[in-house]
Amino acid sequence: MVRATALEAKSPLAATHTTLPAIQTMAEMRRRRLWMAGLNAATGVAFLSACAAVLASDGWIALDTLFLVCFALTVPWTVMGFWHAAIGLWLIHGRNGGLADVAPYAQAGEEPVPVRLRGAIVMTLRNEDPVRALARLRAVKDSLDATPDAQAFTCFVLSDTSDPAIAAREEREVARWRATTRRPERVVYRRRSANTGFKAGNLREFCETRGRDFDVMIPLDADSLMSGAEIVRMMRIMQAWPQIGILQSLVVGAPSKSAFARIFQFGMRQGMRPYAMGMAWWSGDCGPYWGHNAAVRIRPFRDHCALPLLHGRSPLSGHILSHDQVEAVFIRLAGYEVRLLPREGGSFEENPPTILDFSARDLRWCLGNLQYLRLLRQPGLLAGLLPTSRFQLLWAIAMFLGVPAGTLMFALLPLFAQRLDPESFALTGAIALVLSWLAMANGPKLAGLVDILLRPAEIRRYGGRARLLAGGLVEFVFSLLLGAVTGFRLTLFMLALPFGRRVAWNGQDRDAHGLSWRLAVSEFWAPTAFGIVLALWLHAVSPALFSWTLPWLAGYLLAIPFAVASASPAAGRWLARRGICAVPEEIAVPAELRALEVRT
Repeated sequence: MVRATALEAKSPLAATHTTLPAIQTMAEMRRRRLWMAGLNAATGVAFLSACAAVLASDGWIALDTLFLVCFALTVPWTVMGFWHAAIGLWLIHGRNGGLADVAPYAQAGEEPVPVRLRGAIVMTLRNEDPVRALARLRAVKDSLDATPDAQAFTCFVLSDTSDPAIAAREEREVARWRATTRRPERVVYRRRSANTGFKAGNLREFCETRGRDFDVMIPLDADSLMSGAEIVRMMRIMQAWPQIGILQSLVVGAPSKSAFARIFQFGMRQGMRPYAMGMAWWSGDCGPYWGHNAAVRIRPFRDHCALPLLHGRSPLSGHILSHDQVEAVFIRLAGYEVRLLPREGGSFEENPPTILDFSARDLRWCLGNLQYLRLLRQPGLLAGLLPTSRFQLLWAIAMFLGVPAGTLMFALLPLFAQRLDPESFALTGAIALVLSWLAMANGPKLAGLVDILLRPAEIRRYGGRARLLAGGLVEFVFSLLLGAVTGFRLTLFMLALPFGRRVAWNGQDRDAHGLSWRLAVSEFWAPTAFGIVLALWLHAVSPALFSWTLPWLAGYLLAIPFAVASASPAAGRWLARRGICAVPEEIAVPAELRALEVRT
């Protein structure tokens, strides 16, 4: 491979070549991307045409135009998710060698060759529970020590903790760890005095200092866990394919005692398998990067992935919060590839234990993605990016722009019902449109369930067909309730952004814990009030429409009890005893997770 210099990296020509020419030519990738674009465009046009026909069936007024615009903003993310999953399911079950075709580099991870690259396992912390976080890093190191390649790795704890008491505990825990390990020099603790640049700044400081002694880093969050075998496989791939700058593993949720996290990650687990396969099929060398549980080549990352500071005083200014995809775009522009491993295998994370924690993370992601609006205004940046990279940044923005559009659609329903002419309105078409949209929105999860049901061994890994289907039903209801509440909170957040609303980056709650009714009322009274007003108004003007929308209205109306019930540790224990929403690692516990149970 011809390595791009910093000067060359300013030109998109530096990254137009493909580095797997014998397997995936640029012509082949263009064909895949054209297919993906065509399928999405055709489906989106069909949806919008059907919606316009339904709205026009009893005449057309300005309200219909506004409703159609809102619907148009919600369609793209839904449609693309469906086609990711549909293509992924076809690759998994409809043809032989789907993984080899999508990820030909994956085979290198299975070759029994020693790891010659120097690897840094880096965990970034900020005001987290150090006992809990370091137990995960110790489990990673113990798992690596059980491999023949343990000598290739050093563990780094990169602290940005601002609380002196937590920092002191971090130091004590690391000292205790170093005192009990055979190679204490392979466990390193470093704390920054300032949280400059947040997590991205933390990693950048490492790459510019101690990181110069290493070839590849494996960034981990405080809730990350990876098996030594998976890390070694990824290092072998990076070794065999020096043109890969970032190799992202498929991260799945670890077993959780929290009912909220348990149900949420069950749905994510099903959807991500076919979704990731479909995404890797068309994104190819411009794949996703999620900022953790990945292998990152340090030198090009250090030389080409420095993030610009967005000047100004608006909430979208400052250091970029959603740094990961920007770093992926920059490293690709420098001539290195970003690849996804679209298969499960020893890469875990934990999800927020309550809807309040989940929503806080969502708001931070929302603000970070919307910062791309400012980023893309940097002189020459948008024109200089590869088309696929440019699309990925715009797509990340669009993901959140559709949220307030969906909330506004619900707010418009009573007004829409008031002017509706029952005699001429295309009721059958409206019902068909809603059901089609619902099926497509749940396409990835349905594809994931089909993927399991087509493989008897997989059904057993999930505790049997009955438990699997019961979990799918529970998760479907859960997602309806969750989507309404989080969508409303995101809408309020985005409406407040022009008035200076910001979010903080700090430690997160990871363990299962309950929410009091008082806290739930104080946090979720607004979506509840919105739901009550909407429900009463809809019932008064159109009882039929009220009945059809009740499954979605329930998310607003039940926001408070849903928040309390889903956070209840007792609810989590009840689900666990019955094996509902269980993941395979709960039934056959890997060694790394067993080690965590002992330490925590």
